[in-house]
Amino acid sequence: MIEKPRRRPKAGSPLSRVLIVEDDALLALAIEDALLAEGLAREVVTCPSTERAMHELEKAVPDAIVLDVHLSDRDDGWALAELIAVLGDKNTRIIFSTGSPEDIPPHIAELGLVFEKPYDPDKLARVLASDRKEGLFARFRRNKA
Repeated sequence: MIEKPRRRPKAGSPLSRVLIVEDDALLALAIEDALLAEGLAREVVTCPSTERAMHELEKAVPDAIVLDVHLSDRDDGWALAELIAVLGDKNTRIIFSTGSPEDIPPHIAELGLVFEKPYDPDKLARVLASDRKEGLFARFRRNKA
């Protein structure tokens, strides 16, 4: 397999470690490529299941996490976001990645941004790196103000 050259992370990048919890291997790879190609993260770890993500969270709390809501081993991917919010670093950026945003309880959706599938992984990477409030639920909050 031919490795694409990777750019070095941008100086002062806040994203040292990003955890992608996604059971769709192609989408996980596209998100990883988007983050690494522009130097938006130094390390990207992909996990196809909640069990694997829990193992990775025991090693280190990431700077950001992209969570599929409906995983192959559990149908409540947002439980990881709750765990990070309660026990982890309050600065961890959370992005929910789902085809069913209505399945996320509203109090959980407020923990991060919601991107409805299908979406452009490059846009997700840019939003994550810029820390702007984008995504489906951020638009709703903006419209209510």
